[in-house]
Amino acid sequence: MMKIAVSSDNHFDVNRLDVSAMIDAQAAYLLQQRVDVYLIAGDLFNSFEKSLDYVTRLQTAVGTQVLVRFIAGNHDMGRDVSFDELETALSPYYFHHQTLDLGNWQIIGNNGWYDYSFASGPDRDQIVQFKRGLYYDRVIEQPMTDPERTQLSLKQLGVQLDAAQTAGKKVIIIQHFAPHGLDLSYPQHVARWLMINGVMGSNQYAQLYAQYPNVQQVYYGHTHQTLLTRHLGTIAYNNVSVGYQRARIPEWTAETFIESWKNKIRYKVLTND
Repeated sequence: MMKIAVSSDNHFDVNRLDVSAMIDAQAAYLLQQRVDVYLIAGDLFNSFEKSLDYVTRLQTAVGTQVLVRFIAGNHDMGRDVSFDELETALSPYYFHHQTLDLGNWQIIGNNGWYDYSFASGPDRDQIVQFKRGLYYDRVIEQPMTDPERTQLSLKQLGVQLDAAQTAGKKVIIIQHFAPHGLDLSYPQHVARWLMINGVMGSNQYAQLYAQYPNVQQVYYGHTHQTLLTRHLGTIAYNNVSVGYQRARIPEWTAETFIESWKNKIRYKVLTND
C-alpha cells in the first residue's frame, strides 16, 4: 500500500513566502501524514532553476521516507530553462515524460500544453496576439506553435498509455494544464478572460484519456480553481492548485499559505487489489 499526495501552483515567489520556512512546514506535514510519494503539478516559481532547487531541498528535508517529483508549469518554464531542456530528463526529480511504477499502478507525468480550444469568442490569431503582448507565456521560447506543442504532449502520453495498458497497469496522470474545459467560466463581458481561457489547456487530453479504461485519476492545476472532484466516465479529475493570495486575486482557501496548501492537497492510497 502506497499513499500519494498531489499539489500544484504553490507560486512561492508571487505569494512572497519564506521558502525555507515553507519547506520545513511542508516536510513536517508530509511526514506526519505518512505520505510515500509527493507529486507537484507545476508552478512553484517563475524560474525552473528555483523550482528545481526547492524540490531538491524538500527531498533532502523529507529524506528517504517521501519520494518528491515535479513537472513544470508555464511559470517554471519562463526562465532558466530552454524548450529542449524541458523535453529531457534534466533531474531525477523532474517528472515530465516520465513514469513511476508502484505495484500494479503507474503514475505518468507530462507538463501538457494548450491549443486555444477553451476559448469562447476570439479567433486563434487574436489569442496568439494576446499571448505575445500581455500574457506571461510570451517569455517562453518554443520552436513550434501552441497546437503543435499540444500534439507533441499528446503523442508522448499516447505512447506511455499504450505501454501501461499492455502491462496491465492502473494509471494516474499528473499534468499542469487543464485536461478539460468543463469547470472554466467564460465571462462574455470581459475580453481578457475570453483570451485567457484559450491558454488554460485542451479538451484533447480528456478525449485521449477516455480511450483508456485503465486511467483512474488525473491531477492538474493552472486554473487556480477550488473544485470538487469531477468524474468523466470512470476517470476522476482533480484540480489541486493553491493559487495566489493578493488583494485583487484572493484564491487561498484559508488565512495562511500552509493551511491553504493542506486544504488543496489530494491524496490517493494505492492498493494492489
